[in-house]
Amino acid sequence: MSPLPFPSRSRHRAFLGLFLLIGLIAAIFLTSRLTASEPEGDPDAIGSGTLMLRGKGVATALPAMRLGTDMDVRVSGQIARVRVTQAFRNSSTQWMEATYLYPLPDDGAVDSLKMVVGQRVIIGRIKRREEARAIYEKAREEGKKAGLVESERPNMFRNSVANVGPGETVLVAIEYQAPVRQLGGEYALRLPLVVGPRYVPPHTLKDGATVADAGNVTAPLSHPALGKEINPVSITVRLDPGFVPANLISPYHHIAVEQDGAQARTIKLADGQVPADRDFELRWRSASADPTIGLFRQAVDGQSYLMASITPPSRDTKAPAAPREMLFVIDNSGSMGGQSMAAAKESLLYALDTLGPQDRFNVIRFDDTMTRLFERSVPASADQIALARRFTEGLEANGGTEMLPALEAALEDANPADARTVRQIVFLTDGDLSNEKEMMAAIAAKGGRSRVFMVGIGSAPNNYLMRRMSEAGRGTYTNIGSGEEVAAKMTALLDRLKAPVVRDLKVSVDGAPLDLTPRRLPDLYAGEPLVLLGKGDALSGKLTVSGMIGDRPWSQRVDLSQAVDSPAVAKLWANRRIADVEAARAAGETDDATADEAIAQLGLSYSIVTRQTSLVAVDETPSRPDGVGLTREELPLLLPAGWDFDTLFGGQATHVAAKGDMQPADQAEAMDLPQTATGYALLIGQGLLCLLIGLAGLVWMRREARA
Repeated sequence: MSPLPFPSRSRHRAFLGLFLLIGLIAAIFLTSRLTASEPEGDPDAIGSGTLMLRGKGVATALPAMRLGTDMDVRVSGQIARVRVTQAFRNSSTQWMEATYLYPLPDDGAVDSLKMVVGQRVIIGRIKRREEARAIYEKAREEGKKAGLVESERPNMFRNSVANVGPGETVLVAIEYQAPVRQLGGEYALRLPLVVGPRYVPPHTLKDGATVADAGNVTAPLSHPALGKEINPVSITVRLDPGFVPANLISPYHHIAVEQDGAQARTIKLADGQVPADRDFELRWRSASADPTIGLFRQAVDGQSYLMASITPPSRDTKAPAAPREMLFVIDNSGSMGGQSMAAAKESLLYALDTLGPQDRFNVIRFDDTMTRLFERSVPASADQIALARRFTEGLEANGGTEMLPALEAALEDANPADARTVRQIVFLTDGDLSNEKEMMAAIAAKGGRSRVFMVGIGSAPNNYLMRRMSEAGRGTYTNIGSGEEVAAKMTALLDRLKAPVVRDLKVSVDGAPLDLTPRRLPDLYAGEPLVLLGKGDALSGKLTVSGMIGDRPWSQRVDLSQAVDSPAVAKLWANRRIADVEAARAAGETDDATADEAIAQLGLSYSIVTRQTSLVAVDETPSRPDGVGLTREELPLLLPAGWDFDTLFGGQATHVAAKGDMQPADQAEAMDLPQTATGYALLIGQGLLCLLIGLAGLVWMRREARA
């Protein structure tokens, strides 16, 4: 038998040359993933970077506790009073405790809790958060029915109800009030109906408190196979705006409108009940001239409260637009999959087409990685815009929502002393993340001359983030709920961005002094009113608002005696003052302990739910028999309409709703931490290994050549 043939030296060299080439290519590829321009998601990671808690992934079975929600809304003038009644029905044979995470307007003030058990109505009491939780847990262990309302974020609340017997139904009703938004003569009432899944960045998990917070802002999601009947919602709005309303529309729901007199209307959902998978919005205008001033007052415990809404005149549209540096930041994380990504891309493409030759621009995209299209802003030439369009069209949704690096990159200002150019940052995102405070802190520390404008994309954006980032960045925000709204909403926003209507705002009162909020007055853009809330010993004299429109001074005086009575102003003042405290905390002007105590005192004094105060209701009659166990269930949420389930979860639904009570220590062990954008050390190691193998081959080849 002849010996096996061995390759010649030339074949050795060819083979090793190929091996060296492969090693070098692999090294370059693996290390380049650290700064890749396209996201590299891990298809096996739940949520592709989204932090999930075990038991807070996907619910694949119908919950034992069924939930139905009814919303009754009364709009008087520019203030809405809302009653949300949630019916918890136990369809199992076990005694149950249920919790439900739900959204409310971030500028709303929750002040009432009633729990209805049979014929008994139990009224909730406001307590410090820790005390309210202790009262609730004690009642739960003693077998008493109890209800608890806690605020996890200004727009995110959790209802808990304990000791619901087999076949029983317990009603939990909360009430809140919120201002109606006014923009360009149009009024809008937005009722959030679903909490989008929140991304929790790994770096925020520093201790037990942040781990617990991560659990508090997440909830199990209902698998699409279960349908959309998990939490049906019915809505009735009784509208009395103080003028004859016209052009009543609800862009995301079918409505039926009935006339109740000359100025009042009753609006209901035409379908009766709808799935809680998208926000409800109602818009209207005045049938006559658009009101420019609204004044409301309330007297409580010897104090007088004022709410003033003043709309400046429109700017001169013939004035030449100042040159701009436009930074467009687009979110292409997994939560944007589906209709949201399409709407965000269409919005950005539309904005790019509005750039003029005097403008400069850049595009930044982020998921759990980040890419600047250009190293720095470039002139808005046809070639550069065409490149940006191709870049935008190629984006796909994947990965986690690491917004902070993208925000910091956008805030980097190469010419901070340039007073001639207007610097504007436009964010296109659903904002579904948990570290909102870091965003506000970054703007406070590095905002400089930049103005931040938020575009909330999708059916259920995080409006708390939208509002607070735009306020901190002296900008404004808008919501784009569907692709059909892109042209109209982006046209209106970009028109407002061309020049501030009023800047350098000041407010004075020539009568009794008022403690006014917000303390940091914003720039106002076309059609936006200045909304002031004040507290004082009396309302007297005149209030004057002044500022600059372009290079011209402007002022408006209003007679405070013309204010009309409203039962909601005091609590809205307190809620807005809390926002001031949070803004001061984010800017480093106050420490956490001082801020928390100030918020707690406001919550206790005005009987509203805050991060430091909660509402608790206890039925003193024990109902669960001794020795009978209690099963805890966290009710799942529907995926917001337009979200793509497979993009968000990578086609997997391996987690189910948990039945057991999970403590923070257990949660820490149960974390499925993101694998994307956090395995940089492994990538570097793999790249270096391939490089070393290739270099070893090169050394061997040289030795062979000398041999």
